[in-house]
Amino acid sequence: MIEDQIIKRGIEDQRVLDIMESVERHKFVPEKYAESAYKDGPLPIGYGQTISQPFIVAFMTENLKVDSSHKILEIGTGSGYQAAILSRLTNHVYTIEIVDELAKESSSRLKKLGFKNVSVRSGDGYKGWPEEAPFDRIMVTAAPEEIPDMLVEQLAEGGIMVIPVGKQFDIQYLWVITKEKGGSIKKEKILPVRFVPMVTK
Repeated sequence: MIEDQIIKRGIEDQRVLDIMESVERHKFVPEKYAESAYKDGPLPIGYGQTISQPFIVAFMTENLKVDSSHKILEIGTGSGYQAAILSRLTNHVYTIEIVDELAKESSSRLKKLGFKNVSVRSGDGYKGWPEEAPFDRIMVTAAPEEIPDMLVEQLAEGGIMVIPVGKQFDIQYLWVITKEKGGSIKKEKILPVRFVPMVTK
């Protein structure tokens, strides 16, 4: 998976490569899909949600430019796989999942697998996690039609957000949002993608 799907497609951050190799992806998908866990494609995890393909996980993680001091917010916990990857790069990850059952399952899975520096909350990702803000890094793993203002507000100065944006059946793009000193916002469109829609309660 690492050589064929990730390195050959341009991922260079050795920390990301090492973590992708060490975190067992098959433990984050339903058992019937375990044999397909290391193929480069998304897989269903129930409740109309998916686990992103390995390349996209690596690409988004590399573009987030995480270091060990960063406080990270993830929107869209899903199976917990992306949170697990991020947790190996930094001290603590806060992650929000709108589907109550998935939030419970992923929280239990992460604890069972030893990822103790991840806090999982069931809630509306559009609202973020204001009591823990600001965040140095924000990763969004579902696509809103527009960049949510509340998430931009919760991004620290100097912070980076990686987020897919677009309508469900239209072209979506991955954006890197940087909040510069003084609060000005820089936006960079980097890759066409396809994600499940980001929904609200």
